[in-house]
Amino acid sequence: MSLNIVILAAGQGKRMYSACPKALHPLAGKPLLQHVLETARQLHPARLAVVYGHGGDAVRQAFPEDDILWALQSEQLGTGHALAQALPLLDAALPTLVLYGDVPLVEQATLERLLRQSGEDMGLLTVNLDQPQGYGRVVRDEQGGVRGIVEEKDASATEREITEINTGIMLLPKNVLGEWLAGLNNENAQGEYYLTDVVARAVADGVRVHTAHPAAAWEVEGVNNKLQLAALERVYQYQLAEALLLLGVHLADPARIDIRGRLTCGREVSIDVGCVFSGEVRLEEDVEVGPYCVIRNARIAAGARLAAFTHIDGAQVGANSVVGPYARLRPGAELAAGAHVGNFVEIKNSRIGVDSKANHLAYIGDAEVGARVNIGAGVITCNYDGANKFKTVIEDDVFVGSDSQLIAPVRVGKGATIGAGATLTRDAPADALVVSRARQNVIAGWKRPVKKPAE
Repeated sequence: MSLNIVILAAGQGKRMYSACPKALHPLAGKPLLQHVLETARQLHPARLAVVYGHGGDAVRQAFPEDDILWALQSEQLGTGHALAQALPLLDAALPTLVLYGDVPLVEQATLERLLRQSGEDMGLLTVNLDQPQGYGRVVRDEQGGVRGIVEEKDASATEREITEINTGIMLLPKNVLGEWLAGLNNENAQGEYYLTDVVARAVADGVRVHTAHPAAAWEVEGVNNKLQLAALERVYQYQLAEALLLLGVHLADPARIDIRGRLTCGREVSIDVGCVFSGEVRLEEDVEVGPYCVIRNARIAAGARLAAFTHIDGAQVGANSVVGPYARLRPGAELAAGAHVGNFVEIKNSRIGVDSKANHLAYIGDAEVGARVNIGAGVITCNYDGANKFKTVIEDDVFVGSDSQLIAPVRVGKGATIGAGATLTRDAPADALVVSRARQNVIAGWKRPVKKPAE
């Protein structure tokens, strides 16, 4: 169906108690409004408009995409008034779907069901709640047809007993929107122009009003405060966890995982508690992720083991590698198959070769490390002179002793051994032992200083 989509996102969000516009508060690592935009784009609208208000410049800057048409609601006079601001941007010959920037989880299939059932008629997305307090009620006639929507503040005692509520999401037929919006008034308890009043207008004009329902009530839950945002975060995360479980991923606790992007997993993947995945993350078959790992924009190859508290950002881990605990792989880090990176080792913009190891307290930056290299505890590649970065090359089968500094640019030849405590400022030849340390002196009978007694 060719249609307009309008997303109402002008609310201030006073109950969020934040300078951040409500539309930009994050859910699963993305602004609320971004969730709605992504779903809207799946319907391929002819025109996609966003009505913005509070924090307008920040909202527009957060979404620079060319397909968005922006309409400013400078005064908050209700949902009907908000939609009217977008009217000049729309194609009157197309129906208009209204969504909300603070209702982030409505699914594409639900909206397609609303569009399919409505056709040329008006469509409402409604849901039945055990506790409908605070929501507008859907009023039906004796035949079950929709007669109108009444807001709770304007509802009678009988109407407040109705459990079917209006979600606010609706499909408005073509060629009538301007006329219907012009006919709204603000003679109600809140003094606002309610978009829901167009339902009664549709009935009066003989337009059929069809309803559709979401698969789950959480799809249409809105965010008005931080408590609701936190609750919706857990709902969303559980849906993602459930999908992984159904694909065979082992989650130690599906309630303790956070996915803030896209996580794809091969067979026999195991994820312990407290892990956070953001951006694009691929875990290939037989990968084990220990507790409290943070992984962003990374590919972890088959059979790799990530121990607890490992941080990986913009890196690749080779097959059967072992990383952590407390290791950090920064952007550009690449581990070949069988590499070992241990506790408190940081790697940035470097390639670690097949079966090479850096197991303790090391920093490797801007380096090319060959195969079967052993890097001892406390080793540093000194890659930065305060202005420029330089490269360190360590060829195959090198042993770098503990507490050594390799001052780039420098090359360590194949099979070389760097003695513990060395400071390497020149290239080390292949198969040689390089030692650089002060001679040890022994002073017999030396007396350690003692503190003077307090006066």
